[in-house]
Amino acid sequence: MPRTVLRVDAVLIQAVIAGALSFAHLHDLAAAAGQDGWKAWAYPVSVDLLLVAAWRRLRSDGPSRLAWCWFLIALIASLGANVATAGLLDLSNVPAWLRILVAAWPALAFMGGTLLVHSPADRSSTPTAPAAPDPQPAPETKSAPAPAVEPTPEPVDSAGHAPALPPADPAPAPPPAVPVPAALVDHARKVAADHEHRTGARIDTDTLRARLGVPAHLADAIATQLA
Repeated sequence: MPRTVLRVDAVLIQAVIAGALSFAHLHDLAAAAGQDGWKAWAYPVSVDLLLVAAWRRLRSDGPSRLAWCWFLIALIASLGANVATAGLLDLSNVPAWLRILVAAWPALAFMGGTLLVHSPADRSSTPTAPAAPDPQPAPETKSAPAPAVEPTPEPVDSAGHAPALPPADPAPAPPPAVPVPAALVDHARKVAADHEHRTGARIDTDTLRARLGVPAHLADAIATQLA
């Protein structure tokens, strides 16, 4: 039967000590601002939960203004309580503006937690490549129609064999490939990777065209290079 070995981590011990002190400072400040009983103990939990929720949003969805805003609000609330209880504030005579901030914190924290959970990921920082313009068709030149030439009948030899047929016309050459800028291809790779990371499936041509805002023929050419 394997034995479980408990390892003492200095960083973990330091985190527990710092969390306990910050928890106590927030409780003391809330109690001094008129929040007595269980309400004073609920304030540290609310601040720490908002801080954890904002940090989790930053780790899972990447940097965003919403997550950074609420992370800084929770961090300022925690640091402010630590500084205020260090002797710089008379806890027996808390100013009115601080009482207002403490009383308004539950509604502020509830709004922040709701926005962090239910707001979509902010990906406005991803650069969007400009859509490539449609290639302009070449101007058609009008020319006079050439006179029709009637084909001359081929003579039949004396043995009764028909003359050899002329060689068939060669197959039409495939249409030239649509030129795609390298920057647009690199951006398309990032869009396709992001789509596959979020949905678990490869991006199709219609979705790629809608995300890039390019014409259908250009989206087909990009999808061919990404295959």
